[in-house]
Amino acid sequence: MGRGDQRTRRGKVVRGTYGVTRPRKKKKRAETKPSEATEKKKEKQE
Repeated sequence: MGRGDQRTRRGKVVRGTYGVTRPRKKKKRAETKPSEATEKKKEKQE
């Protein structure tokens, strides 16, 4: 078991593939500014 073994993490890294042994990293969602419409709603509620 080593670099050529597809079932190990090292083998996945060498081949550049993903799977159960080497899951992909989840992307972080970019923070978005609240829209003008939601800001106006907040002002009306106060």
